[in-house]
Amino acid sequence: MTIFRDRPILSVAERSSANPSNLALLRWALVIVFLWFGGMKFTSYEANGIAPFIAHSPILAWLHTAFGTQGASYVIGVLELSTAAGLTVGAFVPIISAIGAAMSIATYMITITFMLSTPGVVEATAGGFPAISALPGQFLLKDVVLLAASLVLLMASLSGRRGLLP
Repeated sequence: MTIFRDRPILSVAERSSANPSNLALLRWALVIVFLWFGGMKFTSYEANGIAPFIAHSPILAWLHTAFGTQGASYVIGVLELSTAAGLTVGAFVPIISAIGAAMSIATYMITITFMLSTPGVVEATAGGFPAISALPGQFLLKDVVLLAASLVLLMASLSGRRGLLP
């Protein structure tokens, strides 16, 4: 079939991906997620809930050693609230938008690694990988979409800035 001859392999039907309204939806959805999750990090409920992810993470395990369970949660909460602030201010200042989006990308890249390091992600009773558990596997899988939203915002923030993106 030649219908796709002139289109890149990862092409999509949508032609207005840089529509400001669409970008605003992504931005404010991410702000809500970071405000909510960041605020929750200041509760013992959330600190204990994320403890297994942090304890098994080769990237973040040092936080428990340095700050304890609640302290590690506080550090992550401050970073998440800072990301929300960057994304919020970034609605008005492109360079801050890029910084906020980069912080969001870093967050979701780290949380996606939890799928490899956290016990119980792969569901052995369903045949193992690619079957993943509801918790924590499916809980973590949503971060793939949040990472994609963050990447779209970063690319939109950088587009038009000389030498950064076409």
